[in-house]
Amino acid sequence: MAPKYRLVLGPALLALAVLGVFVVSRARSVARELTDPPFYHVQPLERVEATYRDLAKGGFGDPGGAWETFDAGPRRVWFLRRAEPAPGVVLMLHGFGDDRWGTSPALRQFPHLDAAIFTYLGRDDAMREGRPAPPVTFGAKESREVAGVVHALEAKGYPRRHILLLGRSLGASVALLALAQLEKEDRGPLGGIIWEGAPASSRDFAERLVRGPEDRFWHPFLAPAIGSLGSAWAAAKGGYDRDATDLKLQVDDMRLRTPSLCFIASQDRLAPPPVQRWVASRFKVNRSVEVPTWHLHCSEILGSRYGDEVRAATESWIPSRR
Repeated sequence: MAPKYRLVLGPALLALAVLGVFVVSRARSVARELTDPPFYHVQPLERVEATYRDLAKGGFGDPGGAWETFDAGPRRVWFLRRAEPAPGVVLMLHGFGDDRWGTSPALRQFPHLDAAIFTYLGRDDAMREGRPAPPVTFGAKESREVAGVVHALEAKGYPRRHILLLGRSLGASVALLALAQLEKEDRGPLGGIIWEGAPASSRDFAERLVRGPEDRFWHPFLAPAIGSLGSAWAAAKGGYDRDATDLKLQVDDMRLRTPSLCFIASQDRLAPPPVQRWVASRFKVNRSVEVPTWHLHCSEILGSRYGDEVRAATESWIPSRR
């Protein structure tokens, strides 16, 4: 090879090698974040129990209640039973990098309903016991566990129309994926679903993790490839099909009969607003509240109106017993 070609080819090959290392390194980082969120730190059981005692006492307009537990397949479910008979139950679904402890205070938004919550895949207990935590599967396995808990609530005597799902961020995706599974059973709709900021799929979310809060010149060229490779590695580690996390593929042409309340952050870079609007359009009955803000900041911008919207929707779907 002529020296002049070696002068050109050498730096080009070096640049390709550096680029390849960058892509693989970022993809591995994304895969780790998808399966084991680095910002999640399990809480000591003593702190969790203290929080649950406070919630049982009530306050802030909430009457409290008594905690019970029951098993739904392999999952232990925590259940707050109100002192007065409740007309229904809200199943609260936690988000990405969270667990039952972080989401349980949301039951205060539903003072006339019983409440149920669990941690997907038992990740919190595994960490507390020093066992390897199961990898997050971005809704593929989590949604099946939610459907199992709904079946267990039905077995406890709650009609399907008296069961409400609540989820934000990954909890919203899990709720929507579970709802699609439950409605395909053709046993009727649920009482309602309240959701906000649902990631479109593990593949889409991985690409958005790469893009981050600001656009960079290299994002259009490399972010899709890094996101695709990272989500593929995450799916291989978690043992799931990425298509099982895709809201558009799973909802497809369904007309969902469960009534919906959706909060859409119009500047959301993690849960694309066009996908939120498309999913909302698949409900026969839906109210969308669009807010000019970022991911999971709707309540901060709306203030008291956020709670008013939740209470109005819940009361219209599952009226309180007066």
